[in-house]
Amino acid sequence: MEWLTDPLNSLELTWDKILLGLLLFAATSAGGIALVSFLLVKLPATYFCDGRPRDLWVERHPIIRWTGRVLKNVLGVTALFLGVILSLPGIPGPGVLVILLGITLVDFPGKRRLERWLVTRPKVLSTVNRLRQRYGRPPLVLEQSEESPDSRTT
Repeated sequence: MEWLTDPLNSLELTWDKILLGLLLFAATSAGGIALVSFLLVKLPATYFCDGRPRDLWVERHPIIRWTGRVLKNVLGVTALFLGVILSLPGIPGPGVLVILLGITLVDFPGKRRLERWLVTRPKVLSTVNRLRQRYGRPPLVLEQSEESPDSRTT
């Protein structure tokens, strides 16, 4: 059991360090929740519709569009790694939230399917829509309506 207690004893934990760790954990968790809430409120209501274009800065020059896409993916991978580190025991912070944020930023095959699967969970969708309603935003639309103006027959 010494191999387990020796590293803990070498940390020289004091109440000040424990309190600082707890405060850091609470602050980063609250910040993570605030960031995720902000992003969910800012999402367009049709974000999860199949017909919504996915290109970043479509109207921009290809070099700017490519650079933006690379930076977005680098930020996403960085967030993933940071989230994994924050998820380790003893490290304060909202690891799972940062991992989810990283996943939304990184482009990979099956990402749309994963996002739709997560948001179609009834509890997730109702929580997100309640949050959006609180800030005066319309609820998320998951499917295009069956009858669009172009599909009407006369």
